[in-house]
Amino acid sequence: MRKSDMNGWHQHTTCCPCGGDISRRTFLQGVGGATLLSTAMTGLTWSAVAAPGAGQAGPAGRRPLVVKPVLAYDLPQRRHQTSWRSWGGVQTEDDVAKEMARIRGELKTLEAEADFPVTFLPLAGVQRGADLDKISDLAAADVYIVYAAGGWMDVLDKLNKTGKDMIIFCRHKSGPVYLWYEIISPRFLRQHTDTLAVKGVDDADVVVDRMDEVMWRLRALCGLRNTMGTRMLAIGGPDAWAQPKDVVPELVRKTWQFDIQTVTYEDLGKLIKAARADKAAVDSARGMAAAYLKDAGVTLETQKPCVENCFLLDQVFRGLMTKAGCSAITINGCMGTIMPMAETSACLTLTLLNDAGYLAFCESDFVVIPSGVLLANIAGKPVFLNDPTYPHDGIITLAHCTAPRKMDGKTLEPTRIMTHFESDYGAAPKVEMRKGQLVTNIVPDFAVKRWVGLLGEIIDAPFMDVCRSQIDIRFDCDSLALAERMPGFHWMTCYGDYMKEIGYAIKRLNIDWEMIPKTV
Repeated sequence: MRKSDMNGWHQHTTCCPCGGDISRRTFLQGVGGATLLSTAMTGLTWSAVAAPGAGQAGPAGRRPLVVKPVLAYDLPQRRHQTSWRSWGGVQTEDDVAKEMARIRGELKTLEAEADFPVTFLPLAGVQRGADLDKISDLAAADVYIVYAAGGWMDVLDKLNKTGKDMIIFCRHKSGPVYLWYEIISPRFLRQHTDTLAVKGVDDADVVVDRMDEVMWRLRALCGLRNTMGTRMLAIGGPDAWAQPKDVVPELVRKTWQFDIQTVTYEDLGKLIKAARADKAAVDSARGMAAAYLKDAGVTLETQKPCVENCFLLDQVFRGLMTKAGCSAITINGCMGTIMPMAETSACLTLTLLNDAGYLAFCESDFVVIPSGVLLANIAGKPVFLNDPTYPHDGIITLAHCTAPRKMDGKTLEPTRIMTHFESDYGAAPKVEMRKGQLVTNIVPDFAVKRWVGLLGEIIDAPFMDVCRSQIDIRFDCDSLALAERMPGFHWMTCYGDYMKEIGYAIKRLNIDWEMIPKTV
């Protein structure tokens, strides 16, 4: 497994109630109609929640994607005056040995270059479906890469019936040509008909020659696997922007199998009060705040005690996440309810958590939160939940009062620590996101049926009378077309281009992915 080199930005762990062994069929079927109600955390005391050293270490990394490579081949025997071999350049034991060496070399390179955690099980060679029964580690894999040099169709059929994800690799010019380069579509995918006739695998799962095409598919599957079953702490309970309180969170539970742990504001208030009475916690918060404000990239433009209180709240939130066994949190009522309790806004606290590798979202909006969890798990970087504006002249403004500073997963962007805009109180970061940066934007719908994706470029980080962290995005499509296709409300934004990965992942959940402009 390749370790992350994100300079301290630890990609977050998923605490999955399924133990991490979720098949593709489970993705598609949700939880079989069961309802995963949110669980209220009770009996919370500061002595039980306090996390020594909070504010320093981040959570563990993403679980590695386990990949089983399988070479399917045939060893035909010459027969007189009849066709005795199929297409393909892997026909002898010597051909197989050379091809297996080639595959191992390619996978070693891919593993070394991967920017996500991946583990490759030993390469296996099979000729018939029955040969798969002899492979002891087949069930340990999350995904199969089938090198379809030859062999019988029952190899593909049997692997597909396991319910695991499958990538089918064919060679044209990257080595000896493969039989399935000719017949993967008519024989397997279409099953001798004119339309797709198998479930769980389609044309998007076929790769010819290019290992970079394998790479991004594995990145997508790693992100999806780490997202399914996410356990998340919801302060004040789950919600959804301008939607019935329970409808969207329930859809999220069924679709994404989220395990939502809730903490009431009454309990939170008691914890904050106890933390304030803890001299060690208060001294730690003050010390961390002082160190934070000494950063040359940080400018203080609000009251220092508000910043110190954000670091104390950081300790409370980390302790709660530790007790809940998760590394993701969201706050309902962050626009006011928390302020009298914490004597600050939660904006900077959420920034600190995101920069440390946790997932921390405001507003408890489960319309958009799954897209943020997935995008962060795919990219290995923090994500920016934001309010969009109206697109015009190829530009749209995205803004919110909390944003990660470490948007690329490595570098802390320059930041002004100001008040939360609407309340003009507390501590909120104005993160100066870098101009010229390519960004992926996800626009989820309220019904959990359609996501819109927009690739854009940051052209400005203005200072308007709106939420503090704000960017102007330039996009390459008609503004009216974008306005007409925008569903939902909140957006999720991340440095880099992950459009293909998002679409590849969410098709497994029957969520449509519409890229604007649509790529061909």
